[in-house]
Amino acid sequence: MNTKLIISKANEEKRGLFETEAMNILESCGINVPDFEFAKSQEEAVAKAVKIGYPVVMKIVSRDILHKTDYGCVKLNLKNKEEVEKAYFEIMCNAKEKVKDVRIEGVVIYPFVSKGTEVIIGVTYDEQFGSTIMFGLGGIFVEVLKDVAFRIIPLSEQDARSMIKETKGYSLLKGLRGQTPKDIDSIVDVILKISKLVTYYPEIREMDLNPVYVYDNGLTVVDARIIVA
Repeated sequence: MNTKLIISKANEEKRGLFETEAMNILESCGINVPDFEFAKSQEEAVAKAVKIGYPVVMKIVSRDILHKTDYGCVKLNLKNKEEVEKAYFEIMCNAKEKVKDVRIEGVVIYPFVSKGTEVIIGVTYDEQFGSTIMFGLGGIFVEVLKDVAFRIIPLSEQDARSMIKETKGYSLLKGLRGQTPKDIDSIVDVILKISKLVTYYPEIREMDLNPVYVYDNGLTVVDARIIVA
């Protein structure tokens, strides 16, 4: 399903994009995301986990649960069939206990991705300025220090580089105290691709790519949330 159809379907159903749909859109833009599989039952989840290869991560797919971790609906580092079965059962129980009349599509299963330097990239919409893109380092940098930079969409490459350099965390990306520099070019590339995507599809009003793991070479978007008008 292409981006236009995904957005139209979400609009018709008056919901945000499912994580699987958001990841499909990012992948179609040439943004690196982990391989993933969708499952609707415990048995299917086990089969898909075997296909992906252990260890895996499992998350709920539900229009009623945006912040999955807060509801106990994300399970990490599952190493075998028994852990996958238990995780599926616990996710379903947590969702049904904590959200009344919750609508559950199934679960998405990813390989367990090795951590890199954590950054976030987001999009918000303002009635006066239109769509803006945000960049910052993850963890304490965004939660405590609020170390983020904003630009109005669309961006140039120079805009993207300057917003990254504005953050205090830029020194970490460059390689602080002898550490290996991270792939800043890959961050610039993703920011520009998101800018182009939102320019083509102004229905996209919010986007949250968090976390994005940046490595010495390349990056991976580990979690994505997209809200459409």
